[in-house]
Amino acid sequence: MGIIFAHSAVAMLFLFLFLFSFPSTILSNRIFIKLPLPKNVTSPYSFAFDQLGGGPYTGVTDGRIFKYGGPKVGFTEFSFTAPNRSKEVCDGTRDINLGPICGRPLGLGYDHSSNQLYIADAYFGLLAVGSNGGLATQAATSAEGVPFRFLSGLDVDQDIRQVLVSGNAAVLSDTTGRLLKYDPRTSQVTVLLRNLSGAVGTALSTDRSFILVTEFNANRIQKFWLEGTKASTAEILVGLEGRPTNIRTTLESFWVAVSIQSTPTTVPTAQRIDPYGNILESLNFAAQYGSNLLSEVQEYHGALYIGAGPSADFVGYFKV
Repeated sequence: MGIIFAHSAVAMLFLFLFLFSFPSTILSNRIFIKLPLPKNVTSPYSFAFDQLGGGPYTGVTDGRIFKYGGPKVGFTEFSFTAPNRSKEVCDGTRDINLGPICGRPLGLGYDHSSNQLYIADAYFGLLAVGSNGGLATQAATSAEGVPFRFLSGLDVDQDIRQVLVSGNAAVLSDTTGRLLKYDPRTSQVTVLLRNLSGAVGTALSTDRSFILVTEFNANRIQKFWLEGTKASTAEILVGLEGRPTNIRTTLESFWVAVSIQSTPTTVPTAQRIDPYGNILESLNFAAQYGSNLLSEVQEYHGALYIGAGPSADFVGYFKV
């Protein structure tokens, strides 16, 4: 296996473009804490943690990736993806039209063996950066001759050092979404699954037997088998009430960020599902995020790290 990623269209990504600080509130008898981003920085999309437990790392609207250094340090600039990025033009911007100039890092995953952070950027493809940060290096920009468009989901297979990604080849409303595998040793990109409707999130199971990929437009999650009698085939795992974005693995289950329509608003929701598509838990974060939509829910060391956009100026920390 390798690094798995998904790519999707600008309309959807822009919708979501969007230890410890205060204040905190109670949700279902558990603590919700806001980890504030630097001034004018918004929309933390996805998270990663390095092999020493450092982080979270998160990509934001203005094209930078920040690293959390604890309550006294907060978030500091770590990396960026656009080679000709102008700090004067880009820093603090919320203008989505500047994406091709400033970059928009979405999915993140840390390869603990190589000590590299992998990045799925909406405009610059799949990139990687070392522990010192700075400008990330492009690893891949296309598959089968088709350029990436708006890579979004990313997961790293730590056992055999491959990267899984997902995204669309054209626009959000079509079915050009793909699930892809990148091998850092050969720099080869393999298409695992195609014809997805708004491919956004990607997660590898703990036993490495299958990959889950979310379809934003189709309100569902597909399972792609890597092993067993169903290897190299896919099936619908579950249909959801709302539109799913990123999905993350935790123990024997998965957390997925879902936007559930509830007239006249959309409810930002975190749902935990098992490998068979059963919803084990559903958390409503409307009180904490209002009209902001969740982009990712990732469990790490007994807490959920929550990303949202477009105007969220903090990372949510929810004690599980």
